[in-house]
Amino acid sequence: MIVHPIPPFYRKDSRILILGSFPSVKTREMGFFYGHPQNRYWKVLAALFEEAVPQTVEEWKGFLLRHHIAAWDVLYACEITGSSDASIRSAVPTDLRPILDAADIRQIFVNGKTAEKMYKRFQEPQLARPCLCLPSTSPANAAWSLEKLTEAWRQILPFLL
Repeated sequence: MIVHPIPPFYRKDSRILILGSFPSVKTREMGFFYGHPQNRYWKVLAALFEEAVPQTVEEWKGFLLRHHIAAWDVLYACEITGSSDASIRSAVPTDLRPILDAADIRQIFVNGKTAEKMYKRFQEPQLARPCLCLPSTSPANAAWSLEKLTEAWRQILPFLL
């Protein structure tokens, strides 16, 4: 069983919460969300805000704070082989209430179908808050180009205004 090593990232003025499923091996090594260089999360967000792609953990944190984005994952612990969402077993959900109690979260988004499935199974029944599913930024989602992902992710913008 692997316990999520990264604390939730948010501030009182966070307006949206983006949840992944569980951090990849590389992300766990980096110590912050979407640390794998092949994941397109930071490229998509940078394109949406017409900014340079942040490169370091400190730049990633600054970017999220500047744009009022909170980040965490739907699972707190699980058994997982490598970074494969398909291998997830014995899932333990995260408790999102501390974020939702502290921050003005207008909308919860999930990054990919696995996160959506887990959120609908674990968090939505307790919170009575639906999520909106964004296409996964994972390199495993190779059918989606960076341009197509960026266009689909535009739906986060109205909640940040």
